[in-house]
Amino acid sequence: MKNIDKNSLANAYRLFESDDINKIEIGTTKGLQEIHRYLFEGLYDVAGKIRTVNISKGGFRFATALYLKEILMTIEKMPETNFEEIVAKYVEMNIAHPFLEGNGRSMRIWLDMILKKQLMKVVNWQFVDKTLYLQSMERSPINDLELRTLLMGNLTDDVDNREIIFKGIDQSYYYEGYEKDNE
Repeated sequence: MKNIDKNSLANAYRLFESDDINKIEIGTTKGLQEIHRYLFEGLYDVAGKIRTVNISKGGFRFATALYLKEILMTIEKMPETNFEEIVAKYVEMNIAHPFLEGNGRSMRIWLDMILKKQLMKVVNWQFVDKTLYLQSMERSPINDLELRTLLMGNLTDDVDNREIIFKGIDQSYYYEGYEKDNE
């Protein structure tokens, strides 16, 4: 694992260990920016800053930078009263992809915060298969049923379990291609 990834992972652990996670706005763009800043401050100059350039990945073009702030305001207003609405909001935020780097890691924490607040549940990410998750995320702009089914099957009400939280963080980094070195 590269140093930047190790440092970001350490920041993610500290976000929960320090209880700073409970100081972050839930379900808002500002809250997502706070998570991103916490994970990547000192590692990227753009930590917590909304991107101003267009980006794409694997042939998929994310929301146009020109309209990104308006798009984020619309997403922020989306309802989050049940699981389906929360996943829909998560999918829309993924389509927006507000940051140049670190969107997935930041948004999975953001998603769990919304689920915890609204439903007293979190995703037990350690049991969410990487390939199935990434495939369902790719298809989610067209239909989020596959993603909802995958995440629903891995919800837990053990929302304050430290092991679930930290194994989930490890899994989140694994989704992005990072694995711990055997040091």
